[in-house]
Amino acid sequence: MPEKKFFYEPEAREIPAVVTPEQVDLSVNLAGMTMKNPIVVASGTFGFGHEYGEFYDLSELGGICVKGLTAQRREGNPAPRIAETPMGILNSVGLQNPGVDAFIATELPFLKQFDLRIIANISGNTPEEYGEMCEKLSAAGVDMIEVNISCPNVKAGGLAYGTKPEMAAEVAAIAKAHASVPVMVKLSPNVTDITEIARAVEGAGADALSLINTLRGMRIDVNTGRPILKMNTGGLSGPAVLPVAIRMVWEVSQAVKIPILGMGGVSKGADAAELMLAGASAVAVGTACFADPYAPLKVRDGLAAIAAKRGCDKVSDLTGKVNPW
Repeated sequence: MPEKKFFYEPEAREIPAVVTPEQVDLSVNLAGMTMKNPIVVASGTFGFGHEYGEFYDLSELGGICVKGLTAQRREGNPAPRIAETPMGILNSVGLQNPGVDAFIATELPFLKQFDLRIIANISGNTPEEYGEMCEKLSAAGVDMIEVNISCPNVKAGGLAYGTKPEMAAEVAAIAKAHASVPVMVKLSPNVTDITEIARAVEGAGADALSLINTLRGMRIDVNTGRPILKMNTGGLSGPAVLPVAIRMVWEVSQAVKIPILGMGGVSKGADAAELMLAGASAVAVGTACFADPYAPLKVRDGLAAIAAKRGCDKVSDLTGKVNPW
């Protein structure tokens, strides 16, 4: 039998030589927040940075979007809650986290040691909870707040807010009213028209958008007849969703004027370049980190090499430069 290969096969990827900032300016601006490079690690895939910090200096990153936070501590969903699928993973972790107050007290001081932007991801059961968390995190000194209105694996709030324009706008408006830092709203791909949600959120005052969140999916164990996840369905991420992410970033970039943090299936520099060409100002790396802890740095260097090959002085020159037929 042939040797089994992991879906990313990191050992088979050709990693381009590092391109220095002297050759290509890697700095980008996301809603007034400057980053020394456009690579952010996506919420829910990097924890609070402790484990990955054992592999390299977290200051190598442009930013970290921390594990999703809620008003109170959450234990998350029962196991099994994560499983590998062809070209990705399916998860229903359910926002396990210590709560926003514990994050501010114990995790934020650790992250502030590093030269990177700190983006706090928040989820609420009510619009008022979003507002309360925005106030606390702004005062604590995070650089940006990512408002998650689109988590597909929690029963309260989450999915409903992200799929209805009026509810998405309500949460965005409350977040903006209570935050003193830029507010970025994370959009769900599990909608009929993502541009409708994007316009509603922009109209409510959001400073930026992040997309896409995971696609809702399901797998079944044919031997037992049971779903492979205890919660039956979960969020699909990984390389399989990249074409969907590129299409949605392209559509949204044409519908709104605020900047976009693109994500979904990024595992190499070319993936990040595609998202930027489609309209993203910066790019998040998520599921790839599970297969290769160094994936964010390899994406950064691969992206820089592509920008240099295209003759760009700045990596930001890639944004929105798709060449239509």
